[in-house]
Amino acid sequence: MKACVVGAGAIGGFLGTRLAHTGAVEVSALARGATLSALRDHGWRLQQGSELLTAPAALAADDPRELGPQDLVILSLKAPALPPLAPSLVPLLGPGTVVLPAMNGVPWWFGAGLAALGSAPLASVDPGGVISEALPLRHVVGCVVHAAATTTAPGVAAHRMGRGLILGEPAGGESARLRELAALLIRAGFEVTLSPRIRYDVWYKLWGNMTMNPVSALTGATTDRVLDDELVRAYCSTAMREAAAVGERIGCAVRESPEDRHAVTRKLGTFKTSMLQDVESGRALELDALVGAVREIGQRVQVPTPAIDALFALTRLFGRVRGLYPQH
Repeated sequence: MKACVVGAGAIGGFLGTRLAHTGAVEVSALARGATLSALRDHGWRLQQGSELLTAPAALAADDPRELGPQDLVILSLKAPALPPLAPSLVPLLGPGTVVLPAMNGVPWWFGAGLAALGSAPLASVDPGGVISEALPLRHVVGCVVHAAATTTAPGVAAHRMGRGLILGEPAGGESARLRELAALLIRAGFEVTLSPRIRYDVWYKLWGNMTMNPVSALTGATTDRVLDDELVRAYCSTAMREAAAVGERIGCAVRESPEDRHAVTRKLGTFKTSMLQDVESGRALELDALVGAVREIGQRVQVPTPAIDALFALTRLFGRVRGLYPQH
């Protein structure tokens, strides 16, 4: 079996190393710069506690044409990077290739088949429909990652906690390819759940982190400090109730309260969100996938989102001032 990891950073390195370590998969990587050089020189490397897990990189390249058609393409790059990159990924696709987006926020395929959202792609995450055209829905298996990892050096990922992967067909139900993929990932040491409603699982995770990420980015605070401030926590709860109302309109009703979710977040302790880590590292903000898409969906189903709008506007301006979000 041939698999390619597109974006061999924290989560990509976590997934790629464990898959390659099984010996059952020839795992290549599409990378660039220092990460590309590190993979070519040292192969896959993953720090698991005190253990350094290694595996040779089958092939690392910065041009998809060098890698050719794959059985599995794992997308683990930052959401803003996908629209300009997607057209170049076509050489990775064969007739039966599975595309697995292991990414944050609302994915480009989310609105497909949802009558309430109409037929147009979500402009916030798929501007002009460029991703949908390059990576057709028939290739996609939905994925939600419940794991935390960081990059300690180019080509070196460090696993912090969690091994959960939720997989599901965008149209619902099960399939042979879904079961085969689950078996492969279980063999690689992941805790896999097959979901008949993967769109709900995407929305539920988003509901929990769409406020913590931008608020932490704006303030520089870890999640425990965000929740310890009663005014900030109340604001986050208001935005979450708006997102829950949007979810209700698209068949993704969340039955928990914001306080229920805050209690789960508190268990993480002193935790830096991915968006705060991006700010500190000078990387582009995944604001559109995490917040902008919720605004857009709310507009399409006519649910007002004033708290979410304010959060989006403030974080967008913050990002633009620092060169971390497009100016227009």
